[in-house]
Amino acid sequence: MERYYPVVRVFGVLLMGFALAMLVPLVVSWSLHDGAESAYDEAFLLTFGTGATLWWAARREKRELKVRDGFLMVVMVWSLLPVFAGLPLILHLGVSFTDAYFEAMSGLTTTGSTVLSNLDTLPLSINLWRGMMVWLGGMGLIVLAVAVLPLLGIGGRQMFKAETPGPMKDSQLTPRMTQTAKGLWAVYAGVTVLCIFSLRWAGMSWFDAVMHAFTTMGLGGFSSHDASFGYWNSPLIEAVTIVFMLAAGMNFATMFLALHGRSFQPYLRDPEARWFLGVTFASVLGIAIYLWAMGTYPEFMTALRHSAFNVVSIATTTGYASVDYNLWPFFAPLWMLFLCSFVTSAGSTGGGIKMIRAIILYKQVYRELLRAMHPNIAWPVRIGDNPVPHNILFAVLAFGFMYMASIVSLTLLMSLSGLDIVTAFSAVVASINNTGPGLNQVGPATTYEILTDFQTWVCSFAMLLGRLEIFTLLVVLTPAFWRR
Repeated sequence: MERYYPVVRVFGVLLMGFALAMLVPLVVSWSLHDGAESAYDEAFLLTFGTGATLWWAARREKRELKVRDGFLMVVMVWSLLPVFAGLPLILHLGVSFTDAYFEAMSGLTTTGSTVLSNLDTLPLSINLWRGMMVWLGGMGLIVLAVAVLPLLGIGGRQMFKAETPGPMKDSQLTPRMTQTAKGLWAVYAGVTVLCIFSLRWAGMSWFDAVMHAFTTMGLGGFSSHDASFGYWNSPLIEAVTIVFMLAAGMNFATMFLALHGRSFQPYLRDPEARWFLGVTFASVLGIAIYLWAMGTYPEFMTALRHSAFNVVSIATTTGYASVDYNLWPFFAPLWMLFLCSFVTSAGSTGGGIKMIRAIILYKQVYRELLRAMHPNIAWPVRIGDNPVPHNILFAVLAFGFMYMASIVSLTLLMSLSGLDIVTAFSAVVASINNTGPGLNQVGPATTYEILTDFQTWVCSFAMLLGRLEIFTLLVVLTPAFWRR
């Protein structure tokens, strides 16, 4: 058991740091007298006290985390942190533990699904805390820890590699992991501030601008209004939000390099960026034409407006809605659900398999078609000018298989529990891709409150599986992981 003490020590420090984040909504609650003060008092004490206890128990174990420790650390953070993040919801709103865990998991994994209703009447500090969970989960608490924990004598390289999305985990922006994490967070925080001022300029209140900047940059569509962006019905607000959703859907490492070098060249060299923008814009235009042709909207510009906002929102796995697109002809929302499976870039705050994997899978399929016609042809899979190493190619193929197997298995499980197939499938796809709203009973005009406790836990597991990109979680669940 002592071999896990370094992990326990790091988790204790992270838990204490997370408890400090609760002081922000606590101060807001005190200043506004919104009645939720006691919830944050108790949640802070429980979270900080638990973290301090774990740290104290393992304080003498200061060795560097190994690869196995990194995997365990990441899984512990993302599976146990929602327990504490959901405490204010339990203490103030009186929701069940299942619903509180789901809401917190949805926030921290930037999914954006909710079991709460009457959001407009919730205390402002509760909505702020929901937005903060998305923002903190967006870039990843682990990456933040990489920047902070070395100051406490805790190395972070293995945690960073286990948490980093996408297949290219070994690439570094700066020579030291700490500098990398700090650079990413500086860009993330800076663009968030720009988003806040932009939304305020477009017409939101200061509170709504802060709340929705958090959830826009985290690509987890929690809103402070039941109608989501339909509350404002503002083309300008929607346009501003589209810009920042697109920015958050691309690799933050590319943004870091572009800002550091004061050049757009990193975006031109990024193989994902043009595919991301091309597929998204083509889908926006195609669905707009489809909705106009089907008579859903009599004017093309109206169809284009609603297509642009909702397609970008779902494709980037944000999950906002300006209208109930569940009422559109079925092909449109189904295509949007398909987009959320792969459109966002690796290194973004989005979910799904990531565009880089989709490109590799497409090129591998094309290579196999060529080899079927020309068995002796040498045609390596390339990203840009660089051939993809075989270990990455095999890993992507294995990931693709496990991704499909996970969706099928969890959909069958949801269907077995009594859900209709459209609701079951869309809930699983929306959860594993960290998108938020699904279709039918879990569409954008409803919440996940209609699910049973069992179905809610299945969706919570799917969100965790998607956030950790399947293999990080499955590695820890294998018996071989626990052998010495």
